[in-house]
Amino acid sequence: MSTRPTQLLLRLLRYTKPFQPRITAATLCSIFRTLFDLAPPYLIGLAVDILVQQDISQLARLGIQNVHSQLLIVSFLTILTWGLESLSQYSADQLWRNLAQTLQHKLRVDAYGHLQRLEISYFEDRSTGTLLSILNDDINQLERFLDAGAPYLIGFFTRVAAVGLSFVVLAPGIAWFAMVPIPFILGGAFVFQQRLGPRYGEVRNRSAQISARLANNISGIATIKSFTTEAYEQYRVEQESEAYRTSNRNVIGLSASFQPLLRFLILLGFVVTLYLGGRAVLAGQLSVGTYGFMVFIVQDLLWPFTELGEIFDEYQRAMASVWRVMGLLDSPIEASAPYSGVSQPSLRGEIVFGQITFAYQPQYPVIRNLSLNIPAGATIGIVGATGSGKSTLIKLLLRFYQPQQGDILIDGQDIQTLSLADLRRHIGWVSQDVFLFHGTVAENIAYGSFEASHDQIIQAAQSAEAHDFIQQLPQGYDTVVGERGQKLSGGQRQRIAIARTILKNPPILVLDEATSAVDNETEAAIQKSLTKITQNRTTIAIAHRLSTIRHSDCIYVMDKGQLVEQGTHEQLLVQNGIYANLWRVQSGVKWTEQPLTSK
Repeated sequence: MSTRPTQLLLRLLRYTKPFQPRITAATLCSIFRTLFDLAPPYLIGLAVDILVQQDISQLARLGIQNVHSQLLIVSFLTILTWGLESLSQYSADQLWRNLAQTLQHKLRVDAYGHLQRLEISYFEDRSTGTLLSILNDDINQLERFLDAGAPYLIGFFTRVAAVGLSFVVLAPGIAWFAMVPIPFILGGAFVFQQRLGPRYGEVRNRSAQISARLANNISGIATIKSFTTEAYEQYRVEQESEAYRTSNRNVIGLSASFQPLLRFLILLGFVVTLYLGGRAVLAGQLSVGTYGFMVFIVQDLLWPFTELGEIFDEYQRAMASVWRVMGLLDSPIEASAPYSGVSQPSLRGEIVFGQITFAYQPQYPVIRNLSLNIPAGATIGIVGATGSGKSTLIKLLLRFYQPQQGDILIDGQDIQTLSLADLRRHIGWVSQDVFLFHGTVAENIAYGSFEASHDQIIQAAQSAEAHDFIQQLPQGYDTVVGERGQKLSGGQRQRIAIARTILKNPPILVLDEATSAVDNETEAAIQKSLTKITQNRTTIAIAHRLSTIRHSDCIYVMDKGQLVEQGTHEQLLVQNGIYANLWRVQSGVKWTEQPLTSK
């Protein structure tokens, strides 16, 4: 833990390598700005030296004997110095702030791009609020440090080096006494940094937990209201916020004690310079101008240390955020076949599951040694109890997960050898949990098929039996559906999702409870349109409503991760097994000892 901030800083420097020219320019501007800022005390000392020494002043020794000319030169140098300081400060601020914004932008885009390529299991193990906290709060924290903290640190070390060197040149006997506090100050800063690092890590974790709680509650606000649990949820948010406040209190208690200690050490250095310098002037060992310069400049040397605690605070906050962002960037991405440079041609859609075994957790397989052949262009149905592995089979086909054993082939080609883009481009998936983006109806239908014309969007909506209800919306196809499509009913969202997949026009169609949220009349209309949609297309339909798959070419019944029955609707009724029992329950057919038929 003690070396982590340094390692993170080096990691960040490697990440910012493309911006090195701008970082160098910003650093130089900060250095020049600090040096010009240090010039006025020296010029004041020079002016005092002129008034006291006159024809034997420092400028007089350079050949300028006239006192008025000496004062004019000092005045001109003062104007020039202030002008150059303003220019360098403007340049430094511009460079650092733009650099901070650019790096913030790149880091957020890179982190989000990496996040999209992570395995589905990564998202299942982390809350949305935590990920949002990394992409927003943590990256913003780094931007704040680069905007103010980094230039201050550069100016601070430049100031210490320049003033320290001036002391050594002008009054080496006094310089050592003035700089005695510095090792103690730096040592104390290092100790505080080591103790603050873990505490700021805890603060960032608590902040992520609050974000997760708030995101979860806002998404579930309808459920909260329906159960009238507003007070309970407010209490839980209060508890999370109190934990965050407590973590910050621990940091504040430690960091606040740093500055009073610094002030005492700085006062010691200032008093030593004031006293010993005065004695040197009285002894004729130091000029009055040099003494005035040293009294002024010692404050520039030591007082910036009082803000060192705040800078270390910002630094530790930034490093805690960098640790979380880099942790995200280091997460392993989805395995994908190397891109060959040639897109996969259109697939016919023959699918073979060969001896597939898969488990989300070791020793608890969801699918066991399953084999399934689906001819190209066939329409099959898969039914089974909740948890039997139906949806998992589709997730394996889409390569959201990798099977522990077995192979999945499309047109005889192992899907592991296909790029993810090619594989998923050929599969249209309509899930039970439909997700619509905040935008218009037309934008959601055309999602993923952005080049589609308005006429093609309408045609897809008509095929999905969505056109009629869309026309009745306030702005028709330009109606904004709200976050996650909350302004639409469940059935309306599913029909838009079906239209979106129809517009994609894939050779393989997967319907995972695609009509679960529609009424019987709409379901019948969609089934009629699906008869056309599924022609010359491999279709896998997962359904609890058996009426939606009764006309499939073949129906498979899954139980505990295995295929236990298969056949057409009529054949399965004759078998009088799990499927027949489900059909009796859903259709209301009474129990009979006679073999069932479709009539």
